[in-house]
Amino acid sequence: MAAINSSKGVHEFVRVRRLRYGKCFKTKLFRETHVFISRTKSAKAILNNEVGKFSKRYIKSIAELVGPNSLLCAANGHHKMIRGRLSSFFSTSNLSSFVSQFDELVVEALNSWDTADIVVIQHEALKITCKAMCKMLISMENGHELEMMQKEVAHICEAMLAFPLSLPWTRFSKGLQARKKIMAILQKAIEDRRNGAGTCHKDFLQLLLAENDAVTTLTDSEIQDNILTMLIAGHDTTACAMTWMVKFLDENKEVLEKLVKEQLQIANKLKPSSYLTLELLNEMRYASKVVKESLRLASIVQWLPRLALNDCEIEGFKVKKGWNINIDVRSIHLDPSVYDCPDMFNPSRFQAESIPYSFLAFGMGGRTCLGMNMAKAMMLVFLHRLTMTYKWKVIDSNSSIEKWALFTKLRSGCPVRLTSIKSLSI
Repeated sequence: MAAINSSKGVHEFVRVRRLRYGKCFKTKLFRETHVFISRTKSAKAILNNEVGKFSKRYIKSIAELVGPNSLLCAANGHHKMIRGRLSSFFSTSNLSSFVSQFDELVVEALNSWDTADIVVIQHEALKITCKAMCKMLISMENGHELEMMQKEVAHICEAMLAFPLSLPWTRFSKGLQARKKIMAILQKAIEDRRNGAGTCHKDFLQLLLAENDAVTTLTDSEIQDNILTMLIAGHDTTACAMTWMVKFLDENKEVLEKLVKEQLQIANKLKPSSYLTLELLNEMRYASKVVKESLRLASIVQWLPRLALNDCEIEGFKVKKGWNINIDVRSIHLDPSVYDCPDMFNPSRFQAESIPYSFLAFGMGGRTCLGMNMAKAMMLVFLHRLTMTYKWKVIDSNSSIEKWALFTKLRSGCPVRLTSIKSLSI
């Protein structure tokens, strides 16, 4: 609890014990046994689940907040069924449509910054990603409703590492109340669609309702839990990643200069008042490396949890059935035996082929993040528009982590002083 409540973040608990006990160690969290693993070879065996020894399981607080039917918590067979139903929404054609829609939102948001002297990147990125995800998932665009949704999702995220005690004044109870409010909104949306209202919407919810059949019908609870999961993943984690990316670029001017040169070439291919396409994003080779390096160094998702289904052995360490196994993503990402100068921001490191299972920002194996390509696209669009619209200077470079944050969220929010590139050319 001390690590959760410190400026170094929850991973400090893991880091201290890893230094003391090595790359594989056992500890207690919330009265349960947890084993932390930080070797790529073991990560591969566990994440591939080659012999069916592992399932996925989050700590009780997270599981109750996202729901038992969430992709994050569903057991292997159930997970496979739900994933199959959801995967069609992340097709190339849907991603192409999303890119232009998201670009429109980013352009609108960045234009509104023009009169601001200082902008807090994390706050603004959360607004952008919340608006994008709510529109994509349930066609929610009303300003008041969006503010409410962002507020409730934030309460859920803040409660994920809280002790699961449901007393009214607790952080966990506030998270459960926020979940209850979001579930009510989603249930009403489902009922309205079934009654014929809003059926013209082309969103994630409508796709799920339209595709339901006798064989693979999803229950309302399965739909609700997974829309909430995608709200959290697409909104909170992506905004955190964008924020770190802005900070890293400010601290590494040579990288920023190289990035700007590439983005100018992309901008020259865009017609006036037109929006980015998936094809143009695919041409952003250096920007893609910037995104990947930002995700590696920030390690927004700090470990990947699994549950041992049987007694087994990992690296000579005897693991009992029912123990929690955690792939320590941050330690792998910062391991000097895996990456040269791991604390250095160097996107060009990804020109060479990486060691297998050394980059785990989106997981690996059968539970790789479904929205991986969408998250990358959001970061690339944001990166392009920011570098082509403004120059910036971070005015609080403190890397302290927000207390009680499951994801590595900057406490400062990354405030920046902006200068419009147009004003510089006048």
